[in-house]
Amino acid sequence: MIIRVLNEGQFRLTDDHLPELNACDDKVEQAVDAEDQAALTAALNSLIETIRRLGQELPDDSLEDSDLIVPDEEATLDDVKGWLEDSGSSEGLIPGRADA
Repeated sequence: MIIRVLNEGQFRLTDDHLPELNACDDKVEQAVDAEDQAALTAALNSLIETIRRLGQELPDDSLEDSDLIVPDEEATLDDVKGWLEDSGSSEGLIPGRADA
């Protein structure tokens, strides 16, 4: 799968990475539910660092469609709430729970 980090770039990851990505995504959802901006920023940092660590960064001139797009670390609670509402998924930013 290809994940785009907003304002940064694209990364290729495999489905084997879903458990670790979903653990980070759960923290994003918890921060949004608690309306805790500091926790959200920390959770987004963790998610993006995990994407960078596990993924293979694609060149800037690559023209591949992204399967998922995640906000950058500067996203606000309102930004992420809107993002989650627009996605129509109850699975957070990273759909496809590995245990489902």
